[in-house]
Amino acid sequence: MARSSSGLVAGLTAAALAGVGFLAYQASASAPDQLGKPATPSSAPSAQTPRENAKNPLTLPAKSGVGVRVVYALGDRRVWLVGPKAKVTRTFAVMPSTVSPPPGSYTVTSRSGKVPGSDGVSIEHVVRFANVDDVSIGFSAAVNGSMASPDPKRKTGGVRMARADGDAMWTFATIGSKVVVVP
Repeated sequence: MARSSSGLVAGLTAAALAGVGFLAYQASASAPDQLGKPATPSSAPSAQTPRENAKNPLTLPAKSGVGVRVVYALGDRRVWLVGPKAKVTRTFAVMPSTVSPPPGSYTVTSRSGKVPGSDGVSIEHVVRFANVDDVSIGFSAAVNGSMASPDPKRKTGGVRMARADGDAMWTFATIGSKVVVVP
């Protein structure tokens, strides 16, 4: 009797595993193509698409302008580099400075390869685009790679990003490039 019940258990286990495998196959066959794949900037929607899901960092904010531009969303602490045909070429998180520009359209006015930041940190690939209360506002990357929160007691204008993102910004945003700041 022990022998026949162990055969029964083995048969039921095999049937259960086959059923689970079949259901898993059906589920994977009906899943969307992008499920489980990392999102890429090339899959980003166009600039005219409102942000349906604010948690999707690739989705450009609504009313973020047209044409080739840098988009900086203050609330999201995020930047998008938007190329021709409204294609997002790169997006990344940033650490805002203590002084922020009001929403609007700006132009890159100056750049510096490597300088000391207003907080004393050595920075590189500085791309300046605004002035607020005598504070120059611009994107930069700390040479040491840090993106620490700025001292709230100091008036600083550096919008910090990772070094790789700073390299991309430096290449993308030359003098005269458009920067659109959104809330």
